[in-house]
Amino acid sequence: MAFRLPPLPYAADALAPHVSARTLELHHGKHHQAYVDTTNKLVAGTALDGLDLVEVIRRAKALGDDKLRNQAGQVWNHSFFWQCMAPGGGQPTGPMAERIEADFGGFDAFAKAFTEEAVVHFASGWAWLVMRGDKLEVVSLHDGDSPVAYDGVRPVLTLDVWEHAYYLDYQNKRPAFVEAFLNNLVDWEFAAENLDGAGAQRANQRP
Repeated sequence: MAFRLPPLPYAADALAPHVSARTLELHHGKHHQAYVDTTNKLVAGTALDGLDLVEVIRRAKALGDDKLRNQAGQVWNHSFFWQCMAPGGGQPTGPMAERIEADFGGFDAFAKAFTEEAVVHFASGWAWLVMRGDKLEVVSLHDGDSPVAYDGVRPVLTLDVWEHAYYLDYQNKRPAFVEAFLNNLVDWEFAAENLDGAGAQRANQRP
């Protein structure tokens, strides 16, 4: 058995006009699929064959295998990212809003910090809302690096800032894509679930 491409949790046109069906068809069906295929090839017949995806990422990091770490990380990152979005968007409520208030001083301050991290991140990578201990933090990671590779870092929310995530819809205007994500696309219910510290398992899979 091999790792698989998980289906989108919504129709390809469900996030339009903020993310077009064409972008999702290419991003999910081509880019994400390619990461799955490459990861399966790299793992097949090795000592990592049969481990779950998160463990493959962690072992690849420990072994210094950056190729596998990036490819497997992209499989996990994308699987998590699709769940971070839903039609409608809006602002967080309940425990999620309370945590953002406590750790950032309110949604506007969080949005400013997240936007700055996502926009100024150089080249390909990801903007993340993570937990370290009991505190929320905004960070970014390069290429296919993933928070699940690091002890004590628990993923809550992410945004893909590789150009293939937004170029068809926004061209070079990454700030507009980040704004559309925060204002219209974030699934705050999913993010709130990840306050339990188990976000890594919500995009994990066994081969």
